[in-house]
Amino acid sequence: MTSVVRVACAALVAASLAACASAPAAQPDLTPPPRRPVDAKTQLEYGNPPPPPPGRY
Repeated sequence: MTSVVRVACAALVAASLAACASAPAAQPDLTPPPRRPVDAKTQLEYGNPPPPPPGRY
C-alpha cells in the first residue's frame, strides 16, 4: 500500500513540474493598426484628412 502512495506522490510531483515548465502564453499585440491611405474620391468629397491626434498623455 505504501508503494502505491509513493507512486501517486511521485506522479503528482512530476505533473506539477511539467505544468511549471511549460512556456507562458504569448502577449497580445496592442499596437494600433496603420492608418488607411485616403483615396482620391474621399479627398474630393471631404477635403484633406485631418491631422492625426496628438499622442496620449
